[in-house]
Amino acid sequence: MKHYILGLFAALTMITTAAQGAVETGLGTFHSWEAYTFPTRGKTACAIWAAATKSEGKYKKRGDVVMFVSHRPWTRQKRVHEVSFETGYPFKSDSEVTIAIDKKKKFTLFTKGNTAWSRTAADDAALVKAMRIGKVMVIRGQSSRGTKTKDTFELFGFTAAHNAINKACRVK
Repeated sequence: MKHYILGLFAALTMITTAAQGAVETGLGTFHSWEAYTFPTRGKTACAIWAAATKSEGKYKKRGDVVMFVSHRPWTRQKRVHEVSFETGYPFKSDSEVTIAIDKKKKFTLFTKGNTAWSRTAADDAALVKAMRIGKVMVIRGQSSRGTKTKDTFELFGFTAAHNAINKACRVK
């Protein structure tokens, strides 16, 4: 499934960037985390992603479950360490996602459609810091139909992947 997701994401990125005459550049695979750069609006963006290693819930059909962290330091908002979580279903309206790292650190993301984000750049930075030192991340959410889900991500390799995009996009 991981290779299917990577292929799908790479295809979408290539379609998006084809008009600019460039495609994504892989920076490496770090266990379950992939790091890459891609051109957007004439600049270079950097991102890492991983698919959930385990997904639980009483659902009949569900799309891909993926966590992203991206850098676009050249934007007016200087977006770095931006976390997003795609869950493979539309979230319950006005719901939140909870994240636990090593059953200790807890975070909350807001949802819209099938994606969840942190509310502030400081929240993103705190979450990424915890991901860098953590081992396992568990994300809980609820679909628009009321189905509760639990997705697990292994964090081994996250720090190396994050270091790769930090270097590529010159982010400290």
